[in-house]
Amino acid sequence: MPWVRAQLRGNVVFARADDAGGLVAEGGAVEVRYKPNDGRRYRARRDNLTVLPGEVLPDSHCGLADAVTKDQPARRGAQPAPAVKPGAVLAYTDGACTGNPGPAGLGVVVLGEGGVELSEYLGHATNNIAELTAILRALERVPRDKPAVVHTDSQYAIGVLQKGWKAKANQELIATIKRALSGRDVTLVYVRGHAGVTWNERCDQLAREAVSLRRSSEKAVSYRA
Repeated sequence: MPWVRAQLRGNVVFARADDAGGLVAEGGAVEVRYKPNDGRRYRARRDNLTVLPGEVLPDSHCGLADAVTKDQPARRGAQPAPAVKPGAVLAYTDGACTGNPGPAGLGVVVLGEGGVELSEYLGHATNNIAELTAILRALERVPRDKPAVVHTDSQYAIGVLQKGWKAKANQELIATIKRALSGRDVTLVYVRGHAGVTWNERCDQLAREAVSLRRSSEKAVSYRA
């Protein structure tokens, strides 16, 4: 079965397709690869993928691979998770967009005492805006005097916020988030999307619910890390 290049939450991936270049989904999810020959295959919801212009690639473009599960050890060379400071608040964030740009939403889970679940509809926006705004909403719900670890599956968001990447778009939003980060002990941590990370998957669900229902909601939770 052929492959096409597609965008998934700011990343370019290879996705299963038919001979005409249309995505092929089983159970609502499409097989994707982040790299053609790293031996790891993932599944992504069809509505989170945007096919990019270009040729349809042959089946041989990607090698054999095993499905990634949440219990699978980290691949060789992966960066270890940062040590969490005592008393640090853990938060997870995600954004979703149908069409990119299109109807967009975000999901946030803040763990521990005073925790919240947020599902917010953003209207017409891009996936990057949804990912960035999710981080901002998490920061707004964590006390400024507490250290925090905010997880996101957007390498773009981490790049423009903490790695010095130059942003061609969303500059006002990025500046707002940087002000929210200023003077605080906050670490942004990348987690791979759709890889079985419990709270990332929950945020994805909350973001998609916001898009499908076209509404926002927030509730107090007591989830523990």
